[in-house]
Amino acid sequence: MLNIEEEVERLKEEIQRLGQVQPDGSYKVTFGVLFNDDRCANIFEALVGTLRAAKKRKILTYDGELLLQGVHDNVEIIMKPPPPAVTASVV
Repeated sequence: MLNIEEEVERLKEEIQRLGQVQPDGSYKVTFGVLFNDDRCANIFEALVGTLRAAKKRKILTYDGELLLQGVHDNVEIIMKPPPPAVTASVV
């Protein structure tokens, strides 16, 4: 079984695969698209739990707490853009 950090990383990959990139570098996908995708269904035993974990870590955002299939299919999930790369200065 994957640990939650690995699950969140996989979720980020799937959102990039299924979502649309936005002008600010974020990705947008609806819950229904994620939930009904065969590959996601095979990867995530508890998609809703993984989404909540990613939301708690401020990696993505969506309205509401608990997403339910059917009821919340049109809820937009927005994965925030990666932080700009910080160039490390060697002292």
